[in-house]
Amino acid sequence: MTALPAGGPGAEVLVPHWLAAAERSQLAAAVRAALGDPGVHPVAVIHLEDVLTELHVAAARDAVWPASAARVRLATGWDADVLPVRLSAAEVSAVLSVGTLPDGLRARLGGDGA
Repeated sequence: MTALPAGGPGAEVLVPHWLAAAERSQLAAAVRAALGDPGVHPVAVIHLEDVLTELHVAAARDAVWPASAARVRLATGWDADVLPVRLSAAEVSAVLSVGTLPDGLRARLGGDGA
């Protein structure tokens, strides 16, 4: 996130969305396509840029602290390429507004398949 909200009940919470490598690639491609669209709202652009940053951070986090995600994968039976991508509600909303987002990924991020 680029801006930290003031504390209190409206403070942003980052929610982990456990995505496989293919899903993370689809997400990155859809976000990059949206960032190339001049019609995307400037505030959405900021959130979409933050999503790309988090995709990189998720991979770096797993490289530095692999045991944390590995424990979750072991407990759930998920494949080794599944990582938590931590997104705020505003970031998820910006991603869901992207027209080229694949339906399966849209369902996962929207809460229908997560």
